[in-house]
Amino acid sequence: MKIVALICARGGSKGLPGKNIRPLGGVPLIVHSIRQAQAVPRIGRVIVSTDAEEIAAVAREAGAEVPFMRPAELAQDNSPERAVWRHALEYLKSVDGAYPDVLIVVPATAPLRTPQDLERCLEAFDQGGADTVITVSDPHRNPYFNMVKALPDGTVDIVIPPAETKFTRRQDAPQVFDVTTVAYVTRPEFVMATDNIFSGRVKAVNIPVERAIDIDTLLDFRIAECLLDYFEENK
Repeated sequence: MKIVALICARGGSKGLPGKNIRPLGGVPLIVHSIRQAQAVPRIGRVIVSTDAEEIAAVAREAGAEVPFMRPAELAQDNSPERAVWRHALEYLKSVDGAYPDVLIVVPATAPLRTPQDLERCLEAFDQGGADTVITVSDPHRNPYFNMVKALPDGTVDIVIPPAETKFTRRQDAPQVFDVTTVAYVTRPEFVMATDNIFSGRVKAVNIPVERAIDIDTLLDFRIAECLLDYFEENK
């Protein structure tokens, strides 16, 4: 079975400029994801999609493939992530004559995952019954009880009004999770045929919160540094 890992890293990050090659623990951010994917034996190729030559150079130095440069129209703030996946898959099919059997997307912004987390996602996909496997973590809030939404008049209200539920205790509400960016596993044909992950059947793998951080801001980066130091001290 041909399994390809795809790491998407554009050069124009606004929340934290240059974040994809910013050193975390002395290692460029994207290299953490490259090494984690390389450490999973059944992942045959690790490919980076980027529009930035600087990111491409760092990725190649770490042993990843950068067989194409992402076009500018797919490297904007509002560029759909799924379109980036499709672009990579179209390239692979044009060169190899076929899609890989499985695509595992390994975002560069979740550097604290482990190779074992990626393997668990692949195992969940192997079990069948899903078009995509996503990762989740235990939530910080529950929309049935302690999340509010802004109203046009400047006030706030509970996201799910009590009148719309039968739950009087948090313990009785449906179990909810935060979606994380640790990994996505899917079939290429599903990506090419649909516009949304939830257009098909989705399974989830629960990742501990401390390994599921998604870096978008400087604060996120500082938290990741603290967690990485903690992991190193407690090996």
